[in-house]
Amino acid sequence: MASIFNALNIGYSGLNAAQIGIDTTGHNISNAETEGYSRQRVVTAAATPLYVQPGAVGNGTQITEIARVFDSFVFTRYSNAAQNKENSDTLKKNLEELSSYFPEIDKIGIKNDLQNYFNAWQSLSVNPDNTSLKESLAQQTQTLAQHIQETRSKIKDLQSSLDSQVKVNIDEVNRISEQIAKINIEINKAEAGGINNANDLRDQRSQLELTLNKLVGAKVIVGQIESNNVIDSNIAIKNGSYTIQVGGFNIVDGGGFHPISMDHKNNPNGYNDLYYERQDGVRVPYAEHITGGKIGALLELRGSQIGSNGEFEDGFLQETMNNMDNFAKGLIEATNNIYAQTATTSMQSNPLSFTNSLSLLSTDENFNAGTFELIVYDVDGNEVGRRSITIDQGTLIDNSPLSTNSIVNQINSANDDNKDGNALNDINSMLTASFNSTQKIFSINMQGGYAEQGYTFAIKDNGTNFAGVTGLNRFFDGSNGKNIALTDALKNDTSAIKGFASPARGDGQTALDMVQLQFSSVTFGSGLNKTTDTIYGNFDNMVTKVGTKTNAVIATNDALTAQYNAIKQEQDSISKVSIDEEMANLIRYQTSYGAASKVITTVDQMMTTLLGIKN
Repeated sequence: MASIFNALNIGYSGLNAAQIGIDTTGHNISNAETEGYSRQRVVTAAATPLYVQPGAVGNGTQITEIARVFDSFVFTRYSNAAQNKENSDTLKKNLEELSSYFPEIDKIGIKNDLQNYFNAWQSLSVNPDNTSLKESLAQQTQTLAQHIQETRSKIKDLQSSLDSQVKVNIDEVNRISEQIAKINIEINKAEAGGINNANDLRDQRSQLELTLNKLVGAKVIVGQIESNNVIDSNIAIKNGSYTIQVGGFNIVDGGGFHPISMDHKNNPNGYNDLYYERQDGVRVPYAEHITGGKIGALLELRGSQIGSNGEFEDGFLQETMNNMDNFAKGLIEATNNIYAQTATTSMQSNPLSFTNSLSLLSTDENFNAGTFELIVYDVDGNEVGRRSITIDQGTLIDNSPLSTNSIVNQINSANDDNKDGNALNDINSMLTASFNSTQKIFSINMQGGYAEQGYTFAIKDNGTNFAGVTGLNRFFDGSNGKNIALTDALKNDTSAIKGFASPARGDGQTALDMVQLQFSSVTFGSGLNKTTDTIYGNFDNMVTKVGTKTNAVIATNDALTAQYNAIKQEQDSISKVSIDEEMANLIRYQTSYGAASKVITTVDQMMTTLLGIKN
């Protein structure tokens, strides 16, 4: 039956509920600025009544739970929006950096250097013997080559920086994943028996999930979602089995943790290669599976697949460097192909990248079927001999004596070039071609007696690009954007630069052809990736790709930022602490506490009266 002591317990239960309400409200207020904290609410219910005559007598209140106001549906959208924004922010930051390497819009940069370079050839064509004009051309050439090298080097440095960032952020992903696994164990312990809610631990885990999603685009898979509309319509909390996947691979499974591994030892350039090691020890390439978050953006720019040469096979920075290399290669080969028509006594190629048993047209180099002319001049610049050399599907650089269809044999074979029956004025009598198979260097030399008499020779190409690919009598050294340079011989003696084709006085044909080169079609790239364009057109296309991608990312970033801010505002309206609301709750609990105290005071007076009756 109900008693006066039961009434005292009712008052105490009210005091206890108000006290816990004040404690929870104070906890909310003190964590109002704590990132990731979700406000908490005290949930009370009437205690089990005492059943007496004439009916049930109330038995006070009880705390059923302290609930976390958190909506998993909204948080998932917020987390995905944060992931997309972080990915976009990373792309935007680095693409804006990349774009700054091509300041063409301000009339400076490589395109301006190209214009100055061709203008220097134009000046030399008017006066091909002027040494000061040759010095100016040399300076403009070195400036152009230096800026191409520097721009490529900056892109390479940015790529290396992103590689370092990948390592740092993967380490952070592993640290966070391991921490989440440990928190999962603590949550299971705290909530064992289904009595308590590990609210603060769940907040910590959610904040780590958000950070992980920003970094790598993680997918959290939980057994079920439970709602509690009686307390708050915004409560929807995930419970049950817990797994985090990245790119389809589990990195957290309940209290278990499986790290993302990195290795750079087998890479000649030291790039970090990502892999997932299965339980059977098999390494699965992993970088290509990561597409979200900051790391996904870093890999999209840096590249994810490392080739056998240690360079990336994908990635926008690698693509831009490849375009730079193709641009430089096209400029080098086209220039050298024209410069080979300047008369000299000796020509020697760069070390070739293919063997003498491979036909020229079957290599990845930019050889074309057709012919080029070997022309011999006397000391006055008069043509005294000419031979056409053919390149077709079976032409080798040299495979003598097994094949007559080689460049060496075509030059050295005995032919009556002038149709005069005089063997002494044929090309093979005046020139000798050879191929050093060890050093892979092809050479053409004027034979001693003719060289002493002032005879010279040149190559005039009809579309084969033979002199350009091999680098015979070259103006540029190098083969790509990393090593393009004016040849050392011309750099050390700028007076040796030739603007003529034949050694006749006043001939400026080579300089004029160089000027015309800027408007001619040039082959860029090699193998299956060949394209044809003008030099300016190819460079503009490369810069446009960088600018277009940067502008697209900036526009997307603006939209994603607006979306993120809207969803974050919704998330904050549900879970973030409102100081005004908590202050109202404090007043409410303070009033409740005072009222419960009045109940206890009243019971105390009743007991005093009761004891007074005895006296």
